[in-house]
Amino acid sequence: MGYAIAQAALDAKHEVVLVSGPVCLPTPEGAEMVRAMTSDEMFSAVQQHVNDVDCLVMCAAVADFKPAQYCEHKIKKHDGLAQIALIPTRDILSSLQISKKKIVIVGFAAETNFLAENAQKKLREKSCDLIVGNDVSGMDTGFESDDNELVLFFRNGETRRFPRESKTGLAKKLLKIFEQLAENC
Repeated sequence: MGYAIAQAALDAKHEVVLVSGPVCLPTPEGAEMVRAMTSDEMFSAVQQHVNDVDCLVMCAAVADFKPAQYCEHKIKKHDGLAQIALIPTRDILSSLQISKKKIVIVGFAAETNFLAENAQKKLREKSCDLIVGNDVSGMDTGFESDDNELVLFFRNGETRRFPRESKTGLAKKLLKIFEQLAENC
């Protein structure tokens, strides 16, 4: 979805900085691409650019947890259960230092249950202007699919539903909403 939004923004003649983890998608032509391998690298890259943009769109969390200890070598199989301790990753959106006054902040909530409740909680806790919620419990929309269906939760309490459509089509609709939010910012 992030790549589709980046392409829609480029098509509308916006400048785009795309911070991305490893994916098998081509870089949209004209985007400034910043690659990150870890959640810490992604935080640094987003923080480096956040005060230079008019709209911040955070499409996906890197991961909620990471290994507590990094091993440079393969962990060999042995008898018994292997246990890997996990620690929470930094919440990038909540951790950003944003000094710019006029910026539209859009977060995404990929949920498997309680979409509305979780998205509205995220909207409040992360001080977003908009949360784009998508139910990722099915196999036919969301991750690894060209289609998605979305529910938008606005700061003013408004909710809008976008039925199943291509990510490209949804990205164009989202971009118009982002532009409207920026005009009123």
